[in-house]
Amino acid sequence: MITALVLIRAATDRIPEAAEAIADIDGVAEVYSCAGDVDLIAVVRVTEHEELASLIPGRISKVDGVLDTDTHIAFRSYSRRDTDAAFDIGVDDA
Repeated sequence: MITALVLIRAATDRIPEAAEAIADIDGVAEVYSCAGDVDLIAVVRVTEHEELASLIPGRISKVDGVLDTDTHIAFRSYSRRDTDAAFDIGVDDA
């Protein structure tokens, strides 16, 4: 699975609608509104890099209200939840 974080600048008056439209796109796992230099962060999960090429410029960037995107591909997850889950495999609760 390939995970990409898409940082999105959006028109201020279109942020909620853009976020909902992006969240409805296949391959988009989550969308967060945030403060700072970007307005939205989309977590994209696909099986092949070619899917990113069509999904981000072809779908996300074309959502009404999206002004700009900046994509970062994740190499490895250091999530505490993922680490804990890996050590829980095969362990039954007593």
